[in-house]
Amino acid sequence: MRIILYIGKGGVGKTSIAAATAVKSALQGMKTLVVSTDPAHSLGDCLDIKLSNEPVEIMENLWAQEIDAIHEVEEGWGKVQKYFTELFTAKAVKDITTQELTVFPGMEDLLSLLRILKYYKEGSFDLIIIDCAPTGETLALLSFPEMLRWWMEKLFPMKKKAIKVAGPIAESILKIPMPSGQVLDEIDHMYHQLDEMKKVFSDRNTTSIRIVVNPEKMVVKEAQRSFTYLNIYDFNVDAVIVNRVIPENVTDDYFKVWKDIQKKYKTEIIESFSPIPIYYAPLFETEVVGMTMLNRMAQEVFKDENPVEIKYNGRAQKVDKDGEDYVLTINMPFMEKKDLSLNQKGDQLVIKAGSIKRNITLPRTLLAFSIKRAKFEEETLKIWFGDDRNE
Repeated sequence: MRIILYIGKGGVGKTSIAAATAVKSALQGMKTLVVSTDPAHSLGDCLDIKLSNEPVEIMENLWAQEIDAIHEVEEGWGKVQKYFTELFTAKAVKDITTQELTVFPGMEDLLSLLRILKYYKEGSFDLIIIDCAPTGETLALLSFPEMLRWWMEKLFPMKKKAIKVAGPIAESILKIPMPSGQVLDEIDHMYHQLDEMKKVFSDRNTTSIRIVVNPEKMVVKEAQRSFTYLNIYDFNVDAVIVNRVIPENVTDDYFKVWKDIQKKYKTEIIESFSPIPIYYAPLFETEVVGMTMLNRMAQEVFKDENPVEIKYNGRAQKVDKDGEDYVLTINMPFMEKKDLSLNQKGDQLVIKAGSIKRNITLPRTLLAFSIKRAKFEEETLKIWFGDDRNE
């Protein structure tokens, strides 16, 4: 089974690209499911059909679904949410605000993705395409099980036993409810599910992430940040799709300025995401709605290529700890050491190689440090960041 996630800033056209990919793969004979995990669903509008919380068959080999995030929270977090609500309202008045506080930021998106794990384990489809919510932060949340591993494996079982024995006494003394065995079991179950999902999404032979951008400043900056974090968390970004590119044959004066702006940012996109393959979708003369237009979009983007195959498999960049320092490793194929230069401007690392310039958005971890040294060998650039005061 293959899983492809489309991510990007809101409004860039992720849904259209995801749906177009699904239509093309279905026409090629792959049993395909396209799923929206965005709370503000537009997949049904794009396909021009009403969808539900369960897969709906659209055409031969193609199913579509808009996941109900509220339902997924109730299914996977219901008992915990109920306990937290009781805990928060033990000394206060219960209202809707309290219930909202029991669902942490990103939790709805994360629990929606657990439905994908279910389909993966069932093996119901050859390909699952996910139209993600407008941010890559949800995928970063998949690192939670990794951070919680020691607590869940060592301390959590002892906590469960202690609460079972001392819970009733603590409740009577503290006058606050203690978590039941069911609540703790639900936390344990969700932890293991998220851990399993992280492994599936990190499997480069199974899962690819594709970033959708428009050739505009704010969109490109957001995409750069997402790209950096996805690499840090070891997810495989195998393609970048540049959407709504004004075609060259459009010569109207009104579009001339926009074409010049797009040309500038198309160059920046190439510099920022190399060596990731980049695909282009034009700004069509009509809205992309329905099977005909989606198929046309897929043909424009992928031409004669198979949209399902892995377009790139390698880590473009990663961050490792080296004593007190951090090492940023960047894959720089076909570069010569003598041509390389680099400098840091705010959260941007600017790397020049001859006439080629590459901008990399630094993760927050590195912003507090300065560049100490760099080394280039075997087509890999390593940059050490650290605090000069430790010297």
